[in-house]
Amino acid sequence: MSQGLPTRRDCLALAAALPAGALQRRDDVAEHRRLSGDWPAARLAGILKSRKDWGPCPSATDRDAWQSLPDPVRQEALDRGEKAWKGDWRILRASEFLEYRREGNRSRYEAARNARRDRLSDLAAAECVEGKGRFLDEIANGVWLTCEETWWGVPAHLSAQKRGIGLPDVTEPVIDLFAAETGAQLAWIEHVLGPKLDEVSPLLRERIRIEIGRRILDPYEKRDDFGWMGFASRSAVNNWNPWINSNCLACTLIIEPEPARRAALTAKILRSLDRFLDGYHEDGGCDEGPGYWGRAGASLFENLELLDSATGGAVPFWEMPLVREIGRYIYRVHIAGDWFVNFADASAKPGLAADLVSRYGERIGDERMKSLGAWAARNQPGRSRGDSLPRRIQSMFHARELERIAPRQPFVGEAWFPGIQVMTARLREGSAEGAYVAAQGGHNAESHNHNDVGNFVVFRDGEPLLIDVGVETYSAKTFSSRRYEIWTMQSAYHNCPTVNGVMQGAGRQFQARQVEFRRDAAGVELDMEIAGAYPAEARLESWRRRIRLDRAHNEVIIHDSARMARRGPSGKTEVTLNLMMPSREIMNRLRWEGPGIEAKVDEIPVTDSRLRSVWGDHLYRVRLVSSDAPSSASWILRVAG
Repeated sequence: MSQGLPTRRDCLALAAALPAGALQRRDDVAEHRRLSGDWPAARLAGILKSRKDWGPCPSATDRDAWQSLPDPVRQEALDRGEKAWKGDWRILRASEFLEYRREGNRSRYEAARNARRDRLSDLAAAECVEGKGRFLDEIANGVWLTCEETWWGVPAHLSAQKRGIGLPDVTEPVIDLFAAETGAQLAWIEHVLGPKLDEVSPLLRERIRIEIGRRILDPYEKRDDFGWMGFASRSAVNNWNPWINSNCLACTLIIEPEPARRAALTAKILRSLDRFLDGYHEDGGCDEGPGYWGRAGASLFENLELLDSATGGAVPFWEMPLVREIGRYIYRVHIAGDWFVNFADASAKPGLAADLVSRYGERIGDERMKSLGAWAARNQPGRSRGDSLPRRIQSMFHARELERIAPRQPFVGEAWFPGIQVMTARLREGSAEGAYVAAQGGHNAESHNHNDVGNFVVFRDGEPLLIDVGVETYSAKTFSSRRYEIWTMQSAYHNCPTVNGVMQGAGRQFQARQVEFRRDAAGVELDMEIAGAYPAEARLESWRRRIRLDRAHNEVIIHDSARMARRGPSGKTEVTLNLMMPSREIMNRLRWEGPGIEAKVDEIPVTDSRLRSVWGDHLYRVRLVSSDAPSSASWILRVAG
């Protein structure tokens, strides 16, 4: 892993090629028990603080703590609370829940559900700040409505239910992302506002405990077959694992009254988190991309932070090298401003959980991470308060400390993640000026995979030239057998070749081989064999791709060298080099060489709201077409920085 000054690991990685088997198989991940190995339930029982002696934050009865928050933080909470106070509670309709099964639409039900959750969070935060009881009745309404819901999750996640998708079965509580998050929301409300809720009715707190018990704690204790837990197979797990576990841990620590069961549930959560860590390489690279880091690495942090708080710092997980590297990933894939390297299902502008980034950096003693979080808090204010009630409250109490940290973008000179085969490099450390490139090898069965082996992005002065489009708004199709019918998932809409009309294949066998990262005095490069990413129909013997940042000339050079097995049905071999860009004018910065190239430009209307928020109304695909390529040929693309 490189971030400017080479480490011992850098020196080993520079010269070594990664053989085909070097990429960890996500379906056969060894167990290491990094967290749970030394912390069984019996040992945890001796160090966990009791419920009456611990809380994740000050309760609303601690008026000094809440009144000491910065005035802008308090005012924001009151403004949002007053707006919520005047609103209405959305109805959750069975017909809207069924839309996912009937037509693949998940957004209408989720919008109504999310509006409920957001309104309850706004009311709770405002009451904690003001402390006068003005919002309590509406909080009681929101708590009661939430407890009356058949299921706290969303339609797209109901496949874990034995009776399948459709309507939720009240007799089988399934823990998905949002059932767990709802449980944590109610647990935090019980903690911060418990005595105040008793003034409305003691049955409110009792109902919260009952519902969290039957919907979250009981199924977590009794079941091992939820895929995200990591117990049912040797496959790697994704962001669902730390995200759900962080919320289940909050429910456990805040709600569970029996000390032995509290310790046992915590120990099981640690075992589950171990399965998440097992899926990572030692470089900390997140194959889900920076968009999911906020619920992968950042949620791992939340788990460890809760444990650190509830044990009085007795668990030494912050010293663990992998925990540190997972945190540092996020600033090593930061390009400039709002832009990040967005391979896989990630937006090029994912936004940062600024408070979490800074606090993670503080815990592992990383100044660059702390400074990036502080920068994001000042430049992405809409994200700085968190996207859930627990995150929001924690950010409120960290706001003053965040203000004291000097904001700075790290602009890492270069980084190499051998585990996920991702390289990033810029013209010079500490500056967004000039050329920037990120490239990947990898395989086509990664978490939130796109068929994009050999893909790359190029920026100039912090602005995009050649891009990874990202992903559209999720639908039922996104996570189905028809995923690769979606254009944003296909290699022809990444900066990848199409050979004889054949795009890359989906699956673990479609991968880069002989991957090498190299550095010399004039630049850095990633060299790989990508023919294995294409089905046999492409008739490829070899496609060697070398992506280089030439610092001496401030340009990015892509050198492709191919050898064809035989001619296509027409007697010709057609090769297309696809290049995605946000503006047609970027072609002026490109120079290319190769046999019989004809440049064709496709204008792509952007209709999806998620993509439009990043790229605007149109994108452009340049196709450099060699319609009759020789059996052995080379192409060179130069992108001026």
